[in-house]
Amino acid sequence: MAQDTSVTRPARLGRATGAPSAQAVALLLPAGEEESSRRPSRLAAASVWSLARRLARAGRDEGLVTHTVHYRCRGWNGAAADAAHDAEWALTEVVRRYGDVPVALVGTDVGGRAALRAAGHEAVVSVAALAPWLPDAQAADAEPVRQLSGRTVLFVHGTDDERTDPDLSYRLAVRAKKANRDVCRFEVHSDGHGLHQHRSEVLALAADFVRGSLFGRPYSRPVADALAAPPPIGLRMPLATGFAPA
Repeated sequence: MAQDTSVTRPARLGRATGAPSAQAVALLLPAGEEESSRRPSRLAAASVWSLARRLARAGRDEGLVTHTVHYRCRGWNGAAADAAHDAEWALTEVVRRYGDVPVALVGTDVGGRAALRAAGHEAVVSVAALAPWLPDAQAADAEPVRQLSGRTVLFVHGTDDERTDPDLSYRLAVRAKKANRDVCRFEVHSDGHGLHQHRSEVLALAADFVRGSLFGRPYSRPVADALAAPPPIGLRMPLATGFAPA
């Protein structure tokens, strides 16, 4: 029997953290599953809280507010692309709450794919996809990229990731780079799906990228070099141990 993937409960935004008055917003999109209509896992949302807090602290003085998106269900669910639709809803809700502010989408796993898919919303200026989930090579080669035009895009992937294939995110990044020059990708050597071994470097990279894209701050030298470099160099940039914004 086919699984019922219909969802009736609404998506929602988690508690705001960061500045008391929003000049920009970072939306955190957690991991998920390939197929499931079950309620989202609390552990999935908790997995991005450290990143949300890091971004909120880094951008507080400039007016950055962060929210974690709580999906209607935990699955991508094929053509329904539920996580992407929830990301689009969250963007509309941000505009309703805060007005015309720039938004960065920061997603992990299924949330990384959702962030890339929802990037066409007019409020989005940048996307960071951390270990983005793609089910197979066919999906990587068919995933839309035109919506990334005019956005600044960062991919980050551990080379030892056994859940989401880093080669697939590279293939998608190559296609995205052809549609939009402002795309870069960092490889975290010897790290797995959760990017735990080099967590401090990944958090520092994400904070540098989000602040630079939202507030026009100069990027750190590695990020600036990766954005400027042609493929494959700018799409296979190693994330160095001890990375910290300049």
